[in-house]
Amino acid sequence: MSAGALDLVASPVPVPAAGEVLVHVLACGICRTDLHVIDQEIPVHRPGVTPGHQVVGRVTQLGADVEALSIGDLVGVAWLRHTCGACDWCRAGSENLCPHSEYTGWDADGGFADTTVAPAAYVYPLAADVDPITTAPLLCAGIIGYRALSRANLPPGGRLGLYGFGSSAHLVAQIAIAFGARVSVMTRGAQNRELARKLGAGFVGEEASVPPDPLDSAIVFAPDGALVPVALAATRSGGTVVLAGIEMSDTPSMSYEASLFRERDLRTVTANTRDDGRRLLDVAASLRLTPTVTTVPFEQLDQAIDDIRAGRARGSLVLVVDDQGGPT
Repeated sequence: MSAGALDLVASPVPVPAAGEVLVHVLACGICRTDLHVIDQEIPVHRPGVTPGHQVVGRVTQLGADVEALSIGDLVGVAWLRHTCGACDWCRAGSENLCPHSEYTGWDADGGFADTTVAPAAYVYPLAADVDPITTAPLLCAGIIGYRALSRANLPPGGRLGLYGFGSSAHLVAQIAIAFGARVSVMTRGAQNRELARKLGAGFVGEEASVPPDPLDSAIVFAPDGALVPVALAATRSGGTVVLAGIEMSDTPSMSYEASLFRERDLRTVTANTRDDGRRLLDVAASLRLTPTVTTVPFEQLDQAIDDIRAGRARGSLVLVVDDQGGPT
């Protein structure tokens, strides 16, 4: 895979090693992080890797020593694939900061394929009756959005600003509104602004628009460093701004007094823990959280990636694989 391109190749079905399971892919969400891998905007960890890290599928083969899962189980395979379990961060419950962590679709082949292999300890068992297509985006967009929201220090009934309104932000908006927050959305793209209004955002504007009232918290999902001082300036004294992307363009020079003074906090999100995933899936089930989804057949995957690149995507895009394991 060269930078900016996807190549369709035929590969042998992988064999799960000890502690791993082979998963037949039913659906795989398409994430902006996949775009960063494809365009090599983040370092190449494995040349020619198969992207895709929001996988819903069925277990078809068990590696040695796998006891908690059975053949036929419906599972989710997410971004976090492996941690060492021994470093200071892992022992403290912050496995997302493990310096030896590995990731689906970056360090190992992911879900843009008929099958994928994953460590059993890092997959999420799913209820047999969940919809694979609407569940897939929860496995990264949902989890990372949930972690960003949890780090945003949003007070009950507070004002939350979302900069960028793609797959993750449109799920965060639904969660925040369900818990009583007042949400403002600043984003490019008429379709994204239309969706924000439909989901109940109280204020919707362009990316650099100023919301009508100071924000208690803001989350920057768009990978645009120029939005960092914009979000900080829109946030009240003592407020928090969270940067939720794995990659972002350089942040411009900022005025300390206008941006950070008066105890404004600037925080980041680095991957997620498995506990984040379990909590998000519980919240999603409780709220009956439903992503706005556009399904994508294999032959249109390149176009879908380009739609994310150009900001044309609305809600979540999900690659669909048919019941026989071949592309639809």
